[in-house]
Amino acid sequence: MGRTGTYSLKLALEQLGFGPCHHMAEVLRDSEQKALWRAAGKGKLPNWDVALAGYRSAVDWPTAHFWRELSAYYSDAKVILTVRDPGQWYKSMIQTIWLTWDAVTNDPESFGMAVVGNGVFGGRFDERDHAIAIYEAHNKAVRKAVASERLLVYDVSEGWSPLCAFLDVPLPSEPFPRTNSTAEFRARIGQ
Repeated sequence: MGRTGTYSLKLALEQLGFGPCHHMAEVLRDSEQKALWRAAGKGKLPNWDVALAGYRSAVDWPTAHFWRELSAYYSDAKVILTVRDPGQWYKSMIQTIWLTWDAVTNDPESFGMAVVGNGVFGGRFDERDHAIAIYEAHNKAVRKAVASERLLVYDVSEGWSPLCAFLDVPLPSEPFPRTNSTAEFRARIGQ
């Protein structure tokens, strides 16, 4: 899910040669991507090879919503479940993504509002305990469904070592990318 270090992971995967990496940022910049993922959110699943053409990896929404379908379709792909403390995750979500949902309520068809805000969280994201329960249930479902040899449960604060070991690539000499903090996110959206 978003706000678990997915943008840092995107940059790390690209640095390790698994890019370009798809992220919600690509959807927000491209009207064709918006249309494709809105349709997917309404149940019109795309041809995954076409939807992700040109990408070698994917993180964050909207692909996080389709983790079951994508992990089944790309059955040899490795799966990385990014995690963080649930309370800190919620605090970060409220201070960032929630602001964008609030700002786009005039567009109830947006993937963020229609699928994530109203679908995944049942329109009750502002209820902390409910949102955290959904977050924890998601993480539990991924852990249960994905074979352990194919899954890395990963906190980006762990840096390169577990990620590189899991992907069987050498450790880079550069520092692990740490980006998209709450302050950076809010500055980007003008809040």
